[in-house]
Amino acid sequence: MKFRALVVGLAAAALTLTACGQSGSPGGSAGPVVSEAPAANVQVPDSATFAAMQQRGRVVIGVKDDQPGLGFKDATTGEYSGFDIEIARLVAAKLGFGTDKIDYKTVPSAAREDAISRGEVDYYVGTYTINDSRKQRVSFAGPYFIAGQSLLVRADETAITGKDTLKGKKVCSVTGSTPIQRVRDQGLTEPNNIVEFQTYTQCVDQLLSNQVDAVTTDDAILKGYASQQPDKLKVVGETFSTEPYGIGLNHDDAALRGKIIDILQTAYDDGSWQKIYDNTLGKSGSPASPPALQRY
Repeated sequence: MKFRALVVGLAAAALTLTACGQSGSPGGSAGPVVSEAPAANVQVPDSATFAAMQQRGRVVIGVKDDQPGLGFKDATTGEYSGFDIEIARLVAAKLGFGTDKIDYKTVPSAAREDAISRGEVDYYVGTYTINDSRKQRVSFAGPYFIAGQSLLVRADETAITGKDTLKGKKVCSVTGSTPIQRVRDQGLTEPNNIVEFQTYTQCVDQLLSNQVDAVTTDDAILKGYASQQPDKLKVVGETFSTEPYGIGLNHDDAALRGKIIDILQTAYDDGSWQKIYDNTLGKSGSPASPPALQRY
């Protein structure tokens, strides 16, 4: 895969990320990697979402909180950190909202479209794969990251070596996620062997307690979990998808989407994206460059 290098060695990254952020936070720095004053006098004409942000004086961002290296909430400090969180903060700053004007709202995968379409969040940044089905209900700015589906198993597992060895095995992922739908659509295991929960952490707990045989989602997420318990967990097999992560937005708010695409393009061009990557997932030692943006 073109951006396979993005996540190679992420296991090492999640262990070292703690050193560059808030104590105890494995996802990255607690404060923004790219520090700058929020932009002044920002205008996004014809954006109802942006108008709502301005009226309340705060931005509400949908995120994940259980994905080390991407979107993670420290249980002790309450700080959010990781690559996705940094991208969310960058966008907020460019829209005129500093870190003290951000409200993070944890939204499970199955509820993302509802949360966006109902206006419960202004935008969503959390390993959110861009696909045609979701575009029927929401729009996306991006992609800002590319990953691929893989498998997490127990360290002593020898029978599961890739997607073609899942028959008869219990496979877990998050309800409403692209990975579990792919397992179902491709018949990788029997329907009664598909197990779904609201969070990946619940799936990992089931794996550790021998209730399921594998957890499947994007390899970046899985390697974050494996890095926390390398003596108990490992990622196996080649990736079997291409997952372009986008920022989820209200379906009809083309103005805000265009603004965020411009923000991402500027971050690509001025090195801000690279700085964010290098200080979060890049701690793995694996180089990466930003993917091309989609301007549909």
